[in-house]
Amino acid sequence: MEETNLGKILIVDDNEDLLFAAKMLLKKHAKEVFIEKDPRRIPFLVNNTSFDVILLDMNFTEDTTSGKEGFHWLRQIKEIDPKAVVILITAFGDVEMAVQALKEGATDFILKPWQNEKLLATLSAAVKLKESYNQVDKLSNRQKQLQADLKKPFSEIIGQSASMKNVFSIIEKVAGTDANILILGENGTGKELIARAIHDRSERKDEIFVGVDMGAITESLFESELFGHKRGAYTDAKEDRAGRFEIADKGTLFLDEIGNLSMPLQSKLLTVLQKREVTRIGTNKSIPVDIRLICATNMPVHDMILENSFRQDLLYRINTVEIFLPPLRDRQDDIPILASHFLTVYAAKYRKQFKGLKPNALQLLQRYSWPGNIRELQHAIERAIIMAEGDELDSRDFFFLSAKPSNDKVSSNTYNLDEVEKNLIQKAIDKNGGNISKAAKALGLTRASLYRRLEKYGL
Repeated sequence: MEETNLGKILIVDDNEDLLFAAKMLLKKHAKEVFIEKDPRRIPFLVNNTSFDVILLDMNFTEDTTSGKEGFHWLRQIKEIDPKAVVILITAFGDVEMAVQALKEGATDFILKPWQNEKLLATLSAAVKLKESYNQVDKLSNRQKQLQADLKKPFSEIIGQSASMKNVFSIIEKVAGTDANILILGENGTGKELIARAIHDRSERKDEIFVGVDMGAITESLFESELFGHKRGAYTDAKEDRAGRFEIADKGTLFLDEIGNLSMPLQSKLLTVLQKREVTRIGTNKSIPVDIRLICATNMPVHDMILENSFRQDLLYRINTVEIFLPPLRDRQDDIPILASHFLTVYAAKYRKQFKGLKPNALQLLQRYSWPGNIRELQHAIERAIIMAEGDELDSRDFFFLSAKPSNDKVSSNTYNLDEVEKNLIQKAIDKNGGNISKAAKALGLTRASLYRRLEKYGL
């Protein structure tokens, strides 16, 4: 007979000859075969090992004919594991009792003396039944998890700090409205994730979400990308094309990095937002659009208004509600759970097994200032997992972070003006808990000026 994997099998019978004969037969077909002549050990065995099939004698030496012991131990097994697959071992004259046992939860029965082929076939069918039970449990647990995830607010956004709870609260309030939203925050803080969360909770959730990186669109292509064009409108316009506004009709349009637009482009955008219609390049036909607008920027747009680099009327149009995403350095409580999440993601991606992060690794991650925010943390975890040799990440796996100057170890023994300025800015930010407005005031700078320096020095 072809060898099969019958998993883990437990045989309980007071006949030692039968036990050893069964073990000799089954050991080449099963992963493991456990034998036990004392039924009083059944609770211990079933509680401590997951068996695929249990072969249980109906009668033991204390009662060789009534089958009461078999019923007693069957009930004990089922009480411990309701999905246990139990096959009864019984003599020919006990068939009626075996049938009764099937009604009480046994899966099948085998007559003594058995035929080897019959025993193997019965066990094989029982193992398949056990596998189906396991599959049902797996699907049930998956369904429960999906239901829990649906009920759990913001399961796609990781964060439990007070600042993130405030963000969640704002999203809950604004998502169901059609209010225009402006999301402020440094690069890498997850602005698009927040925009998508708002869309997914809005009345437009069944419609399209269209994202546009305004910083990546050149001035010459701005109108074509956003408003569309007619074939032949310009040299490369080889076919009619709808712009992002048209594509997003009835859905949500997310304009990322809106602070990077020049004043002329801001004016064109404002006109479309006011009229709620677009005109493709090369035509005079106005096309009405119905969109939910969400914008985002890492630029200090309020300060830019004072510097005449951002239109105040456009800001009024796009920020009915503002959401500020704090930098990761102000969310230290979230670093362990974010790191754990990325560890799980990239361990699976690169097919590696990891127990987690050692305390010294977490301490390093929480001390580091994360100028690139969550995106930098994500890349750091991925890089560490690729290069790590152990099954736990420790601080040595993040050598590329520890090699960088830390917040509290800036040098004062330099006369390089850029270095001095960088150190002073870092100290001001640290002293003011990462609050850019307070740090700018302490340094005698506008927020816009400070932001430019932060970008210059990679802080």
